[in-house]
Amino acid sequence: MRPLHIALAALVAAVWGVNFVVIEVGLAHFPPLLFSALRFLVAALPAVFLVGRPTVAWKWIIGVGLVLGVAKFGLLFIGMDRGMPAGLSSLVLQVQAVFTALFAALALGERPGGVRVLGMGVALAGIGVAAVDEGAGGPVLAFVLVVAAAACWGVSNVLTRKAAPSDSLNFMVWVSTVPVLPLLGLSLLFEGPDRDAEALAALDWSGVGIIVYVAWITTIFGFGAWGFLLRHHPASSVAPFTLLVPVFGMSSAALFLDESVSSLRWCAAALLVGGVALTSLAGRRANAPQAPDAPQAPEAPDAPQTPDAPQTPDALTARA
Repeated sequence: MRPLHIALAALVAAVWGVNFVVIEVGLAHFPPLLFSALRFLVAALPAVFLVGRPTVAWKWIIGVGLVLGVAKFGLLFIGMDRGMPAGLSSLVLQVQAVFTALFAALALGERPGGVRVLGMGVALAGIGVAAVDEGAGGPVLAFVLVVAAAACWGVSNVLTRKAAPSDSLNFMVWVSTVPVLPLLGLSLLFEGPDRDAEALAALDWSGVGIIVYVAWITTIFGFGAWGFLLRHHPASSVAPFTLLVPVFGMSSAALFLDESVSSLRWCAAALLVGGVALTSLAGRRANAPQAPDAPQAPEAPDAPQTPDAPQTPDALTARA
């Protein structure tokens, strides 16, 4: 990858990592389900009129919209609203790679190799260490909700793999149209119309900036830049940069929210990031297509991908 593209990949990881801090601040302005609904509403409009028609069947857009948009983000925002720290949330969510591998094995018949199984075990050990650390002084239910959000993310990754979208930005914008009404309905039901109305009436420039960041910067810019990188480089070259997301998440949470990082949490981070790296990268090497005739020279690592080729869903969805 060229230095400019490396810088862009690192910038996207930073944007996605800092997003957890922005979510934490946003939850002081909005109830969690209303906040999530507003995020997807602003991400979908007006972008849905600019990206063209959907490139995949509606069943995949609706399926991913409900699982990713309603279930995953609903659980994440509620978990963080109930006390799950932003930095730890950015770390724990990365266990989605383990859930993706498990669900892909069950639904798609993908057999994980020995290295991938080892990576899953290491990542789960990291979750165990993080659970011990959080259970010593934090809300256990909030931790469980974020782990459940990671599981929903794994399901959505498998659905995305089945959909095989050729344009990640187009797909994400259309997916963003699905959760808006369900999340608004759930917010009215569980958070109440009075609380929602109070939050909207108190909307100020700070609240507007938060919504713009999580919708346009994280989603539109993040996915647009990520899709650009995946069109010019193999997923195996781009995907490792997602491992920087919890690094930026934990660092920005410590810097802006004064979140302390215990020695146990650093141990959990090392195990989880290492396990996710083994799970994700070993899986991509195993699934890489092999040339029919071995004597042919392998393609250069930085050779651009065909723009119309479906991208690896794990690499497309490693954000929050």
